[in-house]
Amino acid sequence: MVVTDRATGVMRTSKTTLNAAAADCEEAGRGVAARLDGFQRRHTWVGFPLAVIYKFIDDQGGYLAALITYYGFLALFPLLMLLVSVLGYLLQGNPALQHALVGSALQQLPIIGPQLQQNVSAIHGSRTGVILGILGALYGGLNVSVAIQTTLNRVWAVPRYARPNPLVSRLRGLVLFALIGTVVLITTALSAVGTAATEFLMTTPLSAGGSGIGTGLRIAAIAVAAIVNVAAFLIGFRVLSAREVRLADLLPGAVGAGITIQVLQTVGTVFLSRELIGASQVYGVFGLVFGLLAWLYLQAAIVVFCAEINAVRARRLWPRNLLTPFLDDTVLTPADQASYRSYADTERYQPSEQLHATYDDQPPSHHKP
Repeated sequence: MVVTDRATGVMRTSKTTLNAAAADCEEAGRGVAARLDGFQRRHTWVGFPLAVIYKFIDDQGGYLAALITYYGFLALFPLLMLLVSVLGYLLQGNPALQHALVGSALQQLPIIGPQLQQNVSAIHGSRTGVILGILGALYGGLNVSVAIQTTLNRVWAVPRYARPNPLVSRLRGLVLFALIGTVVLITTALSAVGTAATEFLMTTPLSAGGSGIGTGLRIAAIAVAAIVNVAAFLIGFRVLSAREVRLADLLPGAVGAGITIQVLQTVGTVFLSRELIGASQVYGVFGLVFGLLAWLYLQAAIVVFCAEINAVRARRLWPRNLLTPFLDDTVLTPADQASYRSYADTERYQPSEQLHATYDDQPPSHHKP
């Protein structure tokens, strides 16, 4: 209703009219949200990804990925020092092969790889480098394994009392060391094959079939590297989680993580090396550190997200209510209730500690308590 002030002659809209308009807008918004919610519940191809995203947010997946990134950053340089130093001892008479292997390993880090290669070139064959590399790799690597175990145990809602003690968790980290070492060796060899294929492609005339052979070798190397990544993630997801989970339930996330990481490395190497090569020269050390942290965080977030895919799929934690993260007066789905029960169960410190989660009847009220 419009009211005219007799003293000033100014027309004003009454508070009642404004409240009614706001209520109408809220009602219309809820109607649209209800239709969208019904759609995602009926269609798994929408509801399942949404449930994975909600669980990633509920588990604070971004913070977990940041924790993995931090310790991964601490472990990376000592591992590189160790790799370069060991190769310096083993390949003293073949510096060309040593340089090729180090370069192949660093090719998995777009833009920053060449800079790292320049920075670690001074410690070839250094005894100090070996000692520092071993100590730093043990500290950073074991903490990376603990961070990953913490992440997987949270994803699978493992109670705190059921998680391995600090000693056992670090012993399990040795498995991660073996996995990382195996993957690095295989992918380094495959990267060397890809480099050789590129050189063969450049030196062999097209009439001799150089183009087809070189391209085939590169595609084969990428495919084998992706398979190795999938196998490594499958083993890692199984060993580093305290919950007994079937390999079949871990396979989708392992396939997603392995292929996505490989595509990211392949595309990132090509794109970033062409588009951002000047940026590394401009920003120097800051660009090196920032680029490395961003690269590690992106891969860590992918791994955490793929682990969430496994948990949501195996425990059937979908469909979720679309409005649950935004409103308090929503009706929880069975998947919502199961998710929230698991979050409470995760914080149990003793087997004798019993938690019972109950939910009141929730009429669709528009008023918060």
